[in-house]
Amino acid sequence: MNVFTALQFLQVDHAPLNHTNVIITDAEGKPDAILSELLDDVLGKIAIFGNLAAASSAEGVIDQLRMFTPLRDEVLDEYQKILEQDIAGINFAAKKQVVELIYQPLI
Repeated sequence: MNVFTALQFLQVDHAPLNHTNVIITDAEGKPDAILSELLDDVLGKIAIFGNLAAASSAEGVIDQLRMFTPLRDEVLDEYQKILEQDIAGINFAAKKQVVELIYQPLI
């Protein structure tokens, strides 16, 4: 499963996740600040200019952003990479009130 697929499936109270409550962590739960910030950035743009539910793939969401924003291709490429990032699991951290997407480490 990748980040895009997880975001499409996960809901809280039958509504899409609030993008400010989603972070990327390693297997021990340590947040990855760079990946989390990138994910928050792309999800913020999608909330304004795109529709995650209407897209069938990460590429589809990026096409929406390409059509409706002046973002450069380099930025959109990074957005696509984070959406296509494979994850090993999902953790609901109730005390922190966040959903942790546990990334698969590169070997």
